[in-house]
Amino acid sequence: MKFINYVVFSFALVFATSCANDETKTESKKSETPKEVSLEQGQGSVDDGVSAKNIIQLARATDDLSTLVAGINAAGLNDVLANAGPLTVFAPTNAAFDKLPDGVLDDLLKPENKEKLAAIIKYHAAPGNYDGEHIKRVMGIGQATGEKVVVEIKDGVTYVNGAKVLASVKASNGYVHVIDAVLLPPPPKD
Repeated sequence: MKFINYVVFSFALVFATSCANDETKTESKKSETPKEVSLEQGQGSVDDGVSAKNIIQLARATDDLSTLVAGINAAGLNDVLANAGPLTVFAPTNAAFDKLPDGVLDDLLKPENKEKLAAIIKYHAAPGNYDGEHIKRVMGIGQATGEKVVVEIKDGVTYVNGAKVLASVKASNGYVHVIDAVLLPPPPKD
């Protein structure tokens, strides 16, 4: 009889422990659930915290690109830069935007200038995968706007339309080349 009581007690103990573990697992699963994302925000707002970062996620994670991110938001291009790509983006630093004449950036960020701002940002993007070594071997790269940027190597340093490439980073959907100047597209032809 003592043996049966021991078996029943052991079984009850194991059962109670496993139930407690299931509750703990359920609680930990609840806390691991990613934050809720509204469908209206689009794919540019999705971040599962596990996958390699896409171009817009890399830009958002880089404090020195916050002005570019503000422009991307104002131009409504978040989802484009989260696309599967491949894309190559020349990303001006905040200091690069500071070099623009006073008031230009503020004016571009106004809702009525959304199309003009989008055209400038698209001039910083090229369809295709151009890593740091690849851009050193070409004379120009066709941008999303249809124009080309000129690539030059001076003393071993890469320049794109005169902007110095400071760093190159691989994203899940292409490459980001951080530059020290804002690229301005040529004026429209009459």
